[in-house]
Amino acid sequence: MTSRPMTSRPMTSRPMTSRKVLPTPIGPLTLVASSLGLRAVLWSFDDASRVPGVSLDERPSGSDEAPPRSEPPQLEGAILAQAAEELEEYFEGTRRSFEVPLDPVGTAFQQRAWAALRTIPYGETVSYGEQAERLGDRRKARAVGAANGRNPISIIVPCHRVVGATGALTGFAGGLDVKAWLLDHERFGNA
Repeated sequence: MTSRPMTSRPMTSRPMTSRKVLPTPIGPLTLVASSLGLRAVLWSFDDASRVPGVSLDERPSGSDEAPPRSEPPQLEGAILAQAAEELEEYFEGTRRSFEVPLDPVGTAFQQRAWAALRTIPYGETVSYGEQAERLGDRRKARAVGAANGRNPISIIVPCHRVVGATGALTGFAGGLDVKAWLLDHERFGNA
């Protein structure tokens, strides 16, 4: 699996970001990029407490409600374009891994949990306990679940591939129906 490393960024560091709304089969996603990488892939109903390092009260560029803005700076614009292209390919069923540089903001433990998510192969699932075990302590399954719940880069950092110990679908910021759609899309092709 080819993947580019995530930038390790403390929660207090917040370079400027740019945004783009991407229509998808599961609804509009807002892509947020800094000059270092993709900062977030947000659901239309996300709230600020779930996504550190991203101000959700700003309207994305391209929104009818957005204040007039100039084009995103060149680096952020290139990152947004790459993320949009890769996500479109994912939804078309032609992409199984992502190469866009990432710049999520989170604690050291969250960063480790999110990095572990990126090792789960396309079309496969693991339990929270298995993910915790990969991080060195199976007893930290709840902490892993909490970290996954704050994953700011949905789909690209595939927290949808983590399920309950019984295989049941549990917890997903985009909703369980979207989690099921993403898993079916990966298992059976275009859902």
